[in-house]
Amino acid sequence: MLTATDFALIFVPPVAIFAAIYAALYAIKRGVRPPRAIARHLAVLLVTFTALVTLTLVASAQAEEAAESPADEAAADTESGSKGIGLLSAGLSTGLAGIGGGIALAGGIPAAVGATAEDPKNFSKALIFVALGETIALYGIVISVMIMSRI
Repeated sequence: MLTATDFALIFVPPVAIFAAIYAALYAIKRGVRPPRAIARHLAVLLVTFTALVTLTLVASAQAEEAAESPADEAAADTESGSKGIGLLSAGLSTGLAGIGGGIALAGGIPAAVGATAEDPKNFSKALIFVALGETIALYGIVISVMIMSRI
């Protein structure tokens, strides 16, 4: 049976690698210098793998803790699996919301700066659009905290 940790170890690294490569190539296509684009996306990839390793360590520690009390192994396996899924969903909600917020800000900030440079009266409108992009990431963090409180 495929557990949440196994699922994360199998599917998340290739997806993260392909996403980082695509994002770097897209940034290069938009005019960012290749060393800067690659360094930026490698940092994102490093954070993704750090989160994955942390998830694996937490799930294995919980599995060891459940194995120490063999009173009811089936209940312990179910509880460990649900905690692993909860941790995975909390991590995904934060990570994907952060990526979405980054994409929103990548398009909104240059437009806001350009609009403000042309007419300083547009600053308040531009600030609203930039703040809307940031709230996406904040919603992901709020959802992640809600998930973690239920585990």
